[in-house]
Amino acid sequence: MEFNKKRGYLIQWLIGVGDLLILNLLFFAIYYGLSDFYTEAITANLREIVLFFNFCYFFALYFIPIQLHVSVVFIDEIVKRAFALMTFLIFLFSTCLIFLNVGDVLATFLVVYYFSSIIVFSLWRVLVRVMLKIYRKKGYNFKRVIIVGAGKNGIELYQVMREDLTYGFTIMGFFDDNKALKDVLPDYIGTTDEVEEFVLKSHVDEIYCTLPGTKDDKILKLFNFSEKHMVRFFIVPEFYRNVKKSLILGMMESVPLLSVRKEPLQVAYNRAIKRGFDIVFSFIILITVYPVMYLIIGSLIKLSSPGPVLFKQKRTGLHGQDFMCYKFRTMKMNTQADTTQATKDDPRMTRLGTFLRKTNLDEFPQFLNVLKGEMSVVGPRPHMLKHTDQYAALIDKYMVRHLVKPGVTGWAQVTGYRGETKTLEQMEGRVKRDVWYIENWTFFLDLKIIVVTIINMFRGEENAC
Repeated sequence: MEFNKKRGYLIQWLIGVGDLLILNLLFFAIYYGLSDFYTEAITANLREIVLFFNFCYFFALYFIPIQLHVSVVFIDEIVKRAFALMTFLIFLFSTCLIFLNVGDVLATFLVVYYFSSIIVFSLWRVLVRVMLKIYRKKGYNFKRVIIVGAGKNGIELYQVMREDLTYGFTIMGFFDDNKALKDVLPDYIGTTDEVEEFVLKSHVDEIYCTLPGTKDDKILKLFNFSEKHMVRFFIVPEFYRNVKKSLILGMMESVPLLSVRKEPLQVAYNRAIKRGFDIVFSFIILITVYPVMYLIIGSLIKLSSPGPVLFKQKRTGLHGQDFMCYKFRTMKMNTQADTTQATKDDPRMTRLGTFLRKTNLDEFPQFLNVLKGEMSVVGPRPHMLKHTDQYAALIDKYMVRHLVKPGVTGWAQVTGYRGETKTLEQMEGRVKRDVWYIENWTFFLDLKIIVVTIINMFRGEENAC
């Protein structure tokens, strides 16, 4: 067991050494490739520059540590962390160069190195993760674990750990006081009173406890035993049987608190990034593309049917507050606009309106809402007030989508849930994706949604109506 633990630490060190090797090789490749840009002063200080660079890597690693060795980590998370690490590293390194009075001379090098390193370093980290998964699949770098409690949670945990050998778990068996499970339970070892002896004899690395809250005395006993013998102890909350969520643990002084969802946009830094992007993006659209679109589309709307160019409608926004949402008018003037959802082949729709909806061009005036702070470029689509009241009564998590600002485009819209919702199941699917977006927001996810939306604008969308 001791050798296996040491091997786990060795893997972390090897990843770090590999990082340094890749980054330094790339450093010198680009440095000598751009040698014509440098002065003799740069060459004379090359040793100090390289030392500063490597120091910056270790400093950046303190804030963005290596996580490739953990049991479960997905490729997109690896790429995001690689991007964050390289961005922080280059920022620190640039600051050091400024103090050395060579930052202006090495500006070209920094730009080339930054973009090259993001690609190369991300590929390197993904390759390391793939190699580690292969290594674990062969039976190395594993953790010996036992599960105490063979209820619904225990069985589900067992299935998750067994479904992928690359997670690095060797499940030694179950402990449960119901001896009748011996003939039906996979790998039944014994009762909870036999846990301590087995752990010491079999060199168990981790204990996963899924006992119900009514057995507090046994849970506390196992916890104290684990602490005393340096065995890691994990508890699966009993209420997880009914609440299938990724719960977030927080603290109020010494009192632990569990939150039912992660909300990245509750972090002020993330909100600032999103709002800053909204302002810049919407401002650029409004001073470049929008005036031309307003003249052309506005003239065509006036020719297609009498009425205003812009359609204004109250919709539900952040925290359930109403706001006036703008769109290019796509329908003939009618009295059902605030009560009846647009449908495919809707008789109220003009021929121009059908084209505008298929290409998302009718949504462009909403960048005015974005600049005003009522909407975001990306977020759950705002619904008319009648639909908010209707679906809030039918769908449990419907109002959760209003914890963030509504968007001009959204995750639900680029994953097949745009346009008319004919059934309750379709709206539930849209809400599910909206809530997923709130819980998994990243700036890169917003950029991805924008890119897909632009592609769909040129391709056209069948579901648009």
